[in-house]
Amino acid sequence: MDKTDRKYTNGEITVFWKPGKCIHATTCYRELIEVFNPRKRPWVNMNGAPTEEIIRVVRLCPTQALSFKYNNELNEEGETVPSDAQETDAEARIMEDGPLVLKGSFAIYGTDNHPLRPMKMTSICRCGASHDLPYCDGTHRKVGYTGK
Repeated sequence: MDKTDRKYTNGEITVFWKPGKCIHATTCYRELIEVFNPRKRPWVNMNGAPTEEIIRVVRLCPTQALSFKYNNELNEEGETVPSDAQETDAEARIMEDGPLVLKGSFAIYGTDNHPLRPMKMTSICRCGASHDLPYCDGTHRKVGYTGK
């Protein structure tokens, strides 16, 4: 866990936030400002909505900067208990005014036909302004990319 990573719990689930993965797509607070409010500290209020609604919004996070686990899946230190979960099929989602988000089992190859860094999820830049092409680094939010 990175020192900037945070976790928040309501006793039933724990929501994990990894700011290093966040591209500020704003999905979380547009969908559920009662829980995810960047103007408040802490910015996550786990008592702001029912657990099922929090889970629904966390699953919408395009980069998995937000994730969750049921507390019964965590050990005493709050770390995930290993499971035999199977790989999920690859999934692609185009985010409104944002990147193409890929999740699952896949490989990305560079122009030299060598695989790029291995991953289970990544965001591919659609605006061309990223400083980490082909990956999205959130620059689209600064340059006003509209995708149109």
